[in-house]
Amino acid sequence: MPRPCPILKHLARPSAALLLAVLTILVMGCQFYQRGIDLREVYDERLGGDTTAFTDGKSAFELSARNLDTPLRRAFEVGDSFFEQNWVTAPASTKARDGLGPTMNALSCSSCHSHDGRARPPENAEDPVRGLLLRLSIPGPDGPVAEPVYGDQLQDRSILGVPPEGRIGIIYTDISGNYPDGTEYSLRRPTYGIEDPAFGLVHPEVMISPRIAPSTIGMGLLEAIPGEDMLALADPDDANNDGISGRANYVWDIRNDKLSLGRFGWKANQPTVEQQAAGAFLGDIGITSSLLPDQNCPQAQSACAQAPNGGEPELTEARLEKVTIYTQTLAVPAMRNTEDDEVKQGARLFVQSQCSACHTPRHETGNTHPLEPLRGQVIYPYTDLLLHDMGEGLADHRPDGLASGTEWRTPPLWGIGLVEVVNGHTFFLHDGRARSLEEAILWHDGEAKESRDNFMGLTLEERNALLKFLGSL
Repeated sequence: MPRPCPILKHLARPSAALLLAVLTILVMGCQFYQRGIDLREVYDERLGGDTTAFTDGKSAFELSARNLDTPLRRAFEVGDSFFEQNWVTAPASTKARDGLGPTMNALSCSSCHSHDGRARPPENAEDPVRGLLLRLSIPGPDGPVAEPVYGDQLQDRSILGVPPEGRIGIIYTDISGNYPDGTEYSLRRPTYGIEDPAFGLVHPEVMISPRIAPSTIGMGLLEAIPGEDMLALADPDDANNDGISGRANYVWDIRNDKLSLGRFGWKANQPTVEQQAAGAFLGDIGITSSLLPDQNCPQAQSACAQAPNGGEPELTEARLEKVTIYTQTLAVPAMRNTEDDEVKQGARLFVQSQCSACHTPRHETGNTHPLEPLRGQVIYPYTDLLLHDMGEGLADHRPDGLASGTEWRTPPLWGIGLVEVVNGHTFFLHDGRARSLEEAILWHDGEAKESRDNFMGLTLEERNALLKFLGSL
């Protein structure tokens, strides 16, 4: 039985006058509260609170938070320049931007995060598209360690005089299936390898984990969610027997010299926006910083080790700070079509199908974040930032911190409906294998199996409504 509208819940024997007095409230409030679901807890057009940008064009992910003061806006613009522009080989007259490589995957942050958005996987090994990388490791006595010859990430580009490590190879296998109503669908399963390895075959026990570059909007807001709120959503032992057992990842916080909650990265393996940025500078562009001062040159790669650098470190503290502020304060675009009846139906189905059990819609940021505009915001990112077992089909079999080889962090969904507009594609999941949001749902398994099955059990009209809701985010 649906619950009564809460506005009437405590009105015992309401008089006619009282009913007239609350009629306007009923019209405004109870239209959201149908079938026991209060849509105000599921969405608000201001997905990023006061930071929200009301835009839906090609630059929808590139705007600053709307509530920044002048000094922060200036810092944002400086950080934007270091995010967008290419780095060059050292030594160079462009001292602020030299030190590229020696090996790398990209020339700039925006090479992978085009328009601050989401990358797509390459079509083949010759495809120059940037944004998919391969993490490499082998089993160690206390957990995975870097592959001894190629390090912890395959570098498919390099500066002059230094050989690139190899190229990413992908083979797709088609998987066909049917919904209960007979509707056919097709998925594609990728198999990854390393083509043209420059230093011989990789270790026979190598673990390869593909990672696609996600959009970078709203990261400061996610950083501002109180840790205790994250932990309140965790249920590692599934004490409530709902089949969902979100777990927190704890990772080393270099700046603060302690273990901290992981929030960022596909396996929640980074604790802060700053450390995520420093990790990307080193791993993807070959730029050192105070947090990660050592070049990524495994012992077998002598030319890499002998290449000139752009300073020690190559990214100064001031520039790392500006890039961090830039990434923290990218605005979240507003939700669209909030009054559309089909979108409202899709939002209810999103909850009824238990998608919201992991993709938690609503959060409130705390009051301790260093940037005041990010404090005290009601936001709708659709994530619990926790690890969940997604089943064998999505497994990379590579542990990362406390994350197992089948666990992934719940990715935020805000902005997901604008990926096609901003980046010109609809490839989703951690490696871009899903060619649509529908395929992404169908890949869900493990803890998300019941949600997937609930989606599959909907009528075609209901499935389209749920997908339209996601497309409005």
